[in-house]
Amino acid sequence: MPKNFVEELTWRGMIHDVMPDTEAHLNETMRSAYVGFDPTADSLHIGNLVPIMLLAHFQRCGHQPIALVGGATGMIGDPSGKSSERNLLDEPTLRHNQECVKNQLSQFLDFSSGADNQAKLLNNYDWMKNFSFLDFIREVGKHITVNYMMAKDSVKNRISGEGNDGMSFTEFTYQLVQGYDFLHLYQNQSCTLQMGGSDQWGNITTGTELIRRIGGGKGYALTCPLITKSDGSKFGKSEGGNVWLDPKRTSPYKFYQYWLNTSDEDAEKYIKIFTFLDRQTIEALVLEHQEAPHLRVLQKRLAQEVTITVHSEQEFENAVSASEILFGKSTSDDLKKLNEETFLDVFEGVPQAELSRNEIASGLDVIAALAEKSNFLKSNGEARRALKENSISVNKEKVSEDYSISNSDLINNQFVLLQRGKKNYFILKFID
Repeated sequence: MPKNFVEELTWRGMIHDVMPDTEAHLNETMRSAYVGFDPTADSLHIGNLVPIMLLAHFQRCGHQPIALVGGATGMIGDPSGKSSERNLLDEPTLRHNQECVKNQLSQFLDFSSGADNQAKLLNNYDWMKNFSFLDFIREVGKHITVNYMMAKDSVKNRISGEGNDGMSFTEFTYQLVQGYDFLHLYQNQSCTLQMGGSDQWGNITTGTELIRRIGGGKGYALTCPLITKSDGSKFGKSEGGNVWLDPKRTSPYKFYQYWLNTSDEDAEKYIKIFTFLDRQTIEALVLEHQEAPHLRVLQKRLAQEVTITVHSEQEFENAVSASEILFGKSTSDDLKKLNEETFLDVFEGVPQAELSRNEIASGLDVIAALAEKSNFLKSNGEARRALKENSISVNKEKVSEDYSISNSDLINNQFVLLQRGKKNYFILKFID
């Protein structure tokens, strides 16, 4: 017997709407459910984590998850809360993006064990590309009235929204295409449930309507709340834009920092949604956090769990080490373990000066490095005073007036970190 999926999502705060009888339907036997993913980038971002977690919990409860890459729908654009249409992608780009998405989903879903409920990755472009327009409007379009489509909030909001030019016919047909996906998966994959964000409810129920009218069966719908931050800012965005799952787009250090900087209120909500920790463990962590909020127990565990799941244990440990460089007692050796990307992320915004590699070949006098070569300090006199006060560090280690910076000080064979006091940093970058 499958585990109770709806019950699991309910205590985690992951249900917004669910069609009547869905819970009983899922408790009877193993079922298949799908979630759609937009393939317009070669990486998912943390805004996609909620639907990913829906599929992951679905599989862990004994059911079969289907991740549907929207190759066809990605070419159209989705009216759900969007203010503009998407760009059309060519097929090679879509296929590349699909492969990248599958690799990321593999961190959460089992695609390869051979189990009965092994996950599937499908692309709706495969069944839509040969579907002619005339066939589509004859076989699908005639079953759904314009009145039915106009009644959907996603359509109403887009048509009546201020400051936009209305809605193109292309976008208007989106819910029909998405609805047909559900019908196709129902008929060809025995898929009876579609899940998504609460803004997808209208599109999902169009699919259940097509299953009823064309397929003569019953489809089910379940949506999760759209995640918000307690301060009103958008979840999943940092100052640099989206927080991506691809380490080349968002480094594991920055990814870890995003979760670590979560507010107390959000951390209590997010640890239920974005981790696989059980209820008992989470409740114990919440109590521990409430007794000593300054220790940030929830944020640390949240950041640990999500970083390990998306990246790896090693990347998590590297991110912790990198974090401690700014706030803890770290050494020159710790600095030298950082790769270039993480080093620059840790010291983002720190001023830099570029020097020729020749300057360091025979040793660079620390006073010159602090003053005339970098303008970090205003003069040689100020540099000497700071050195006498023992307030200057090179790569986190205190130095004296007679110190000479050499090749052995280089981090990643190019950087040297100067520091005055606790928080005043400067980077020397040596180039050929």
